[in-house]
Amino acid sequence: MAVNSVNLPTFLSGPMARRAESSQISFQFLTTQKVSLRVEFSGYQTQSEQTDIQLGESLFLVLLNVKPLDAEFATDIELPYHVFSDNNPIDMTGFSYQGNAALIVPKVLSNVLHGSCRNPHHPSKDSLAEADAYMARSYKNSHDRAGLLILSGDQVYADDVAGPMLVAVHQLIDVLGIYKEVPLSLSLPQTLDQQLYSRDLHLPKESWKNRSKFSVGYWLRKDEPHFSSVKAANHLITIEEFIAFYVLNFSAQAWQLVSPFEFDTSTLNNKQGTCFEAESRALQDFISTLPKVERLMANVSTLMMFDDHDVTDDWNLTPRWEQNIANSAVSKRIINNGLISYWLFQGLGNDAQQASGNLLASFHHALHKQTWDFKHFDKEIARFGQWHYCLDTTPKVVVIDTRTHRWRSEQDFDEPSGLLDWESLMELQDVLVNHESVLLVSPAPVFGVKIIETIQSIFNSCGDPLVVDVENWMAHEGAARKLINIFKREDTPKETIILSGDVHYSFCFSVQARFGRHHNRIWQLTASGIKNEFPKGLLSILEKLDIALFAPWSPFNLFTKRWQLAVSKHKSDYENGRYLVSDSAISLVNMENGKLKGYTLLHGTGEVTQFDLN
Repeated sequence: MAVNSVNLPTFLSGPMARRAESSQISFQFLTTQKVSLRVEFSGYQTQSEQTDIQLGESLFLVLLNVKPLDAEFATDIELPYHVFSDNNPIDMTGFSYQGNAALIVPKVLSNVLHGSCRNPHHPSKDSLAEADAYMARSYKNSHDRAGLLILSGDQVYADDVAGPMLVAVHQLIDVLGIYKEVPLSLSLPQTLDQQLYSRDLHLPKESWKNRSKFSVGYWLRKDEPHFSSVKAANHLITIEEFIAFYVLNFSAQAWQLVSPFEFDTSTLNNKQGTCFEAESRALQDFISTLPKVERLMANVSTLMMFDDHDVTDDWNLTPRWEQNIANSAVSKRIINNGLISYWLFQGLGNDAQQASGNLLASFHHALHKQTWDFKHFDKEIARFGQWHYCLDTTPKVVVIDTRTHRWRSEQDFDEPSGLLDWESLMELQDVLVNHESVLLVSPAPVFGVKIIETIQSIFNSCGDPLVVDVENWMAHEGAARKLINIFKREDTPKETIILSGDVHYSFCFSVQARFGRHHNRIWQLTASGIKNEFPKGLLSILEKLDIALFAPWSPFNLFTKRWQLAVSKHKSDYENGRYLVSDSAISLVNMENGKLKGYTLLHGTGEVTQFDLN
């Protein structure tokens, strides 16, 4: 297929509402033509500031900041809006619940939707569709409506790509004429059918001779892949692949332009062919619910933060991993492509281009004769250190970047890095103090399941932290100690609600300092995944072990770094009182006066799990 060989729609997706504040509301659009867009809110005179980013001959990312000319936008009430293209009204029926699309500018948060980990070809249901159903129901009672959707990591899986998805990616690149980058010096098979399910064999590896003699891999003479995901067989590589992948993850219309399920699988072996068929069934179910996801994102302000799979598994996990990537031009290029695509489709909307927009000029200069050359832009985006951000609400929303500000071990390069370095932890401390309540978004749980963290510690002792993703806050002595000291300060919030994902199961813990100087409570609310699950049988076993070994009276608690904090596990009504839930879901966090009032999981199947907060 080639550009103009199909009838391209003007809009590939509806409006995605991003950061919404009283002084400005931001939107993102995907279009196939250069158009002039305007958004009008009922009862307001506004001006729209448009930024166009051309990503292909027929692909434009449009960023639209809408500002009121007179009074500021009212907060915490529904604001209906209309979209105009070249002064012509756009039919918003498909993106509306009751005739008009409408947003809430959040100020006092009462209902927040939160989730993470959305893998298109996982056989579970997409819980974003259930969030859409919740929004449709809540229109009957606007007090229940969510004012904010927070996605805390792994919105895409660049390192775990289905076979038919990779086929669709390459078809969409051709259909939209997505600009390609300067060819990489990577020896891949020439045709896509030869690459399917075997790309990991051609990606860079580190010789076993360079591995630590304390690792099992050294003695097994096992080379260490730079891209350590066990599902890297179809790993994204080029910038055009990353761009097309994002479009297909969020646009129902884009799937009408490709036909991956007609791919001739006769070139695949039996195992690959069976996998392709299973992934096709899961993807077709995913595609069927994309219109609901688009409607959801047109009606709620959405904030995002990356975790590892948005770029690649184990991203910056250890100093050794970072060193291996830095020493390979190909590996570094792939990582940068993941970060650039995150910036385009997620990062620019988080802060309405206030800081992230400073990269736009350099990005535009990277395009030469419809080919990307990121030699200079790579330096710009690597130096950019403001992926984190805050929202001035009650409670205050604090979203932290736990990937690019890591506390690296200087003694042992194979030790897991702390999720935040000293400087970032001090900055976090300054942000947290002198607030009654804070909603803290940390991609990985701050307070995790002790038995799982113990198993991770054992693997780390064997020199293989990458095997079980040793990325918990307590894995690094300095980061753990400083974070606990922050929570024990008498000027930190009386109520801290931590929203996390990453782990593919959900839970609710509450935490209080045993020897603190003031009465405060910390809630660890973990919702994962939106479309992903931890193996249910294994999680059941781990839950029983955790209860047996780390009960409140257990002496084993004294050997954990957080022994100074009392952690309570809250049961749910899932399977007669489980506290660990492995069932794809998005969470609904209900608050009153800045304090947690309810924590509910909305499952993709339509079922609901409620946690007991007492």
